[in-house]
Amino acid sequence: MKVLICDPISPKGIEFFQQQTELEVVVLDERPSESDLIAMAADVCAYVVRSETKITAKVIENSPNLKVVGRAGVGVDNVDVEAATQRGIVVMNTPGGNTISTAELTFAMLMSLARKIPQAHMSMSNKEWNRKAFQGTELFNKTLAILGLGRIGTEVAKRAQAFGMHVMAYDPYLSPSRAKSMQVEIASLDEIYAKADFITVHMPKTDETSEMINKDAFAKMKKGMRILNCARGGIVQEDDLLEAIQNGTVAGAALDVYSKEPLDADHPFRNTPEIITTPHLGASTKEAQQNVGIEIAESISSYLLTGAIQNAVNMPSLDANTYAKVKPYLTLGQKLGRLVSQLAPQQNDRLVITFGGKATEVPGDPIARFVLTGFLASAGGADVNQINAKTMAESLGILVELVKSSEETDFNEWLHVAAYSGEQKTSAGGTFFGTQMNPRIVRLNSQPVEIDPRGVLCLITNKDRPGIVGHLGSILAKHEINIANMSLHRDREGGHALTVLSLDSVPEKTVLDEIRGDADISSIRIVKLS
Repeated sequence: MKVLICDPISPKGIEFFQQQTELEVVVLDERPSESDLIAMAADVCAYVVRSETKITAKVIENSPNLKVVGRAGVGVDNVDVEAATQRGIVVMNTPGGNTISTAELTFAMLMSLARKIPQAHMSMSNKEWNRKAFQGTELFNKTLAILGLGRIGTEVAKRAQAFGMHVMAYDPYLSPSRAKSMQVEIASLDEIYAKADFITVHMPKTDETSEMINKDAFAKMKKGMRILNCARGGIVQEDDLLEAIQNGTVAGAALDVYSKEPLDADHPFRNTPEIITTPHLGASTKEAQQNVGIEIAESISSYLLTGAIQNAVNMPSLDANTYAKVKPYLTLGQKLGRLVSQLAPQQNDRLVITFGGKATEVPGDPIARFVLTGFLASAGGADVNQINAKTMAESLGILVELVKSSEETDFNEWLHVAAYSGEQKTSAGGTFFGTQMNPRIVRLNSQPVEIDPRGVLCLITNKDRPGIVGHLGSILAKHEINIANMSLHRDREGGHALTVLSLDSVPEKTVLDEIRGDADISSIRIVKLS
């Protein structure tokens, strides 16, 4: 079985592969293009990559013997996971392998930014002695704001506290009890912008976080603050950062990641003295590279030789027979988790997953992990998977409970997900219709519904009155938005009603505002389940 190592990994990782006599190990000297990989793909069973080589749908399509793709790192942005999943190919990564290295780089950048060390070094290299030009600032008693208190953000917080810094954090998914145990002050973005001397970013890049640090954000910041990003390029809007430095709002920035990498040779960041730049060094330590190299070698070898699945981002660790039984519940659970997360408050203390009927007979843990991947998708972005979902929930202070219920219902098997934020509860339940196990959502906050859990849902609470359905349909039709399905429920005639529309596209804000203009409509929410 051929293992193709496309990007450099640690020698110890390569050595581990080579010790497996059943494997043929090929190490490429240069990063391959898509066409290069396709030319070599015929007998490849495993691709090993880091962040450079892309395993595209075309590569996967032309790799008839491919069984596994392994990423020696945290993310899998350069692997077409959906195409791999459709082919039954396992995609693995190495979660947590670079946590310490990235946290330490962040703190090194923080120190360098505070004391202008790189600029002073360049001055000395130019044979100057200009002490007055490089007056810095102390970290002691300063406020550090951490955007995203996951694994890396937590390690940065520990180091900052050791230096006597006051630590604030913005993480919509972090529970108050977890923040209190870490001695971290939870704050809104506006509070952070007003108070922070330093801001460091440790969030995944998602639709919500893309370019979130922009012109509007800089306008709210404390004058003379400093910003760091060793997480993902594109979270800080680069042109707006340059403008904020030029107008004096931002005193300095330290960046390891960029919207486009490698950074263009003529990019203005390279010639802005207030900005410290490094070429994406977050995981570039001997220890981190050794850890992820060995970890991915062990995981891939174990799968190829024994069938054991470790650190997979797209499959549970189950044998084939059990997986076939559990698979429908995985899809349903992920959809329920995604639905509840978009309806619940951002800060939640507890997630209760209840299994009923025949669902009590299948393994609960893999289903719970898929519920969490859906529920935490907004918090973790592409970094969250069924392998790290429980750890991520724990780091956010979310208690996860699995319950097997003997309650009698109208359904042979059912799954229910409830999120608790203090006394507030948000819940959804689902089951299957027909012999093909077609998933349906049949409860929403204890109200009976029948929803196909796909695409875009529009949830409307309204007064029960004649003509309301036609009114909604007319508005959507006017804006060429098609209704694929509809579910209606009311508590009594003329009382409160819940209308759920399955739509083929996401309505614009102007459309939603027009619907809200009806006095009998009390709320409208859009949920994306695909």
